[in-house]
Amino acid sequence: MFGWLIEHDEIAGPVNLAAPNPLPNAAFMRELRAAAGMPMGLPATAWMIQIGTFFMRPEPELILKSRRVTPGRLLAGGFKFEFPAWPAAARELVARSRREQNR
Repeated sequence: MFGWLIEHDEIAGPVNLAAPNPLPNAAFMRELRAAAGMPMGLPATAWMIQIGTFFMRPEPELILKSRRVTPGRLLAGGFKFEFPAWPAAARELVARSRREQNR
């Protein structure tokens, strides 16, 4: 996205750098676990996230509050996503990660 935006200076101002098909975190994690071959995962509770964000420094609300963000300006400008849907993207990311680990 960054490279594409640099090449398309007709797109100015704020741009949402997000996938075109947002989904709830539960579905996101379900697809990620499926891609990784993990049949189940342990949920993170709010207090666990608050402890983690204390050490990592983002605001807990960034993780705990849901935001539906779409890349309207990117799509209107002609940007093409290699993986517009999360399941295929998750499989590719897991495969890429495993290839890197095996080097």
